[in-house]
Amino acid sequence: MARPTVSEPRETTTSIRMSAAEKAALEERVKTLGYKTISDYLRALARADIQSATPKAQVKRIPRPLTEYHRTALGSMWNGDSLDWMERREPNSVNLIMTSPPFGLVRKKSYGNEDAHAYCDWFRPFAEGFRKILRDDGSLVIDIGGAWKPGTPTRSLYHFELLIMLCEEYGFHLALEHYWWNPAKLPTPAEWVNVRRVRPKDAVNCVWWLSKTPFPKASNRRVLAPYSESMKSLIKNGYQAKTRPSGHVISEKFGKDNGGSVPPNLLAIANTESTGAYQEYCRDKGLDIHPARFPAALPEYFIRMTTDPGDFVLDPFGGSCVTGAVAEALGRRWACVEMNAAYLEGAMSRFQGTQDCLSAGKPSSYVIHTPCAAAVDEREVPLVADGGAARSQQRDHSSSGDQAGPRVKRVSTKVVKTNTADRAVA
Repeated sequence: MARPTVSEPRETTTSIRMSAAEKAALEERVKTLGYKTISDYLRALARADIQSATPKAQVKRIPRPLTEYHRTALGSMWNGDSLDWMERREPNSVNLIMTSPPFGLVRKKSYGNEDAHAYCDWFRPFAEGFRKILRDDGSLVIDIGGAWKPGTPTRSLYHFELLIMLCEEYGFHLALEHYWWNPAKLPTPAEWVNVRRVRPKDAVNCVWWLSKTPFPKASNRRVLAPYSESMKSLIKNGYQAKTRPSGHVISEKFGKDNGGSVPPNLLAIANTESTGAYQEYCRDKGLDIHPARFPAALPEYFIRMTTDPGDFVLDPFGGSCVTGAVAEALGRRWACVEMNAAYLEGAMSRFQGTQDCLSAGKPSSYVIHTPCAAAVDEREVPLVADGGAARSQQRDHSSSGDQAGPRVKRVSTKVVKTNTADRAVA
């Protein structure tokens, strides 16, 4: 039977020298992918490479309506798309962008999160806008949670890909990564933590602190935590200056009272509030409560450390306007932009009357128990040999994230205390 005609006749040939093992491996790969021949496979690779290297025609974006929803003495809430807000904003005019964008979750949430695999492409217009409006000495802070791959106890890399994209393609610098630890977070994902027991609970969000230059303005003296009891004792009784075995030189200045300790980049902030002015306001008016509010202590930390009173703070994914409420309380100018007007209606509660949403003078401490401090007989708690690939009734002996398994003997645990403010007003 004659070969069917094609628009581009395949008249040119090329040869590739390879070993017998390489050819066998290639043939197996071609078969696995569903191609009939090695030629079909190589042509598909070539087409994909050419297509990816060809610049795509940019579709002109159609602006959406943008309206001012509410104004205070220092700031304003806007209903609309933050891309349109940034288009109107003067370049180099924002000191801090503090936000928590929709996460790249696999399972859709009510607030419209983006699919993990397309997250970077979705974020690019925002990155361009951030780059335009942020001052050279300003900061961009992004709170972003991780995602699990569907059906497996493995993680998506979308939030790391976002970080790399922002730095390598848009010229941002990573000032310092932070990790927001929510001490009260439930043991999730339940399937892998409580049922199949093959992962610890996921209780940390990544918080990327980025800047346009390597030297954004900042001071850690603005965000001090209370001293631990041991440090208070050291300050009171003195400390002998010496070199530690690690080689670190501890000088006489180590015992100086600076009013508090420099916090670590692990931010221990519980997000536990289920009742409060915001929630009660929403319930009374029959409004949807925003499902992904961060606690006020999170934006407070970065607003204090990277901005001065009178500076401008933007939250382009405003939600219930936690960032705006904190900025208002700290004397910063601000704007929150949110597409869902219902969330802004609930946010109005944050600007009615006097609300104390700041952390100063209200320290809280959390305890991190040392893992492996609970004695377990390993002979009676076998490893999950298949890594959790299949469910087993034997594994379903507990649905509590705090139980370690059968025959567990509780012993005293070494603890690490972290001091921070538990302000879950968000």
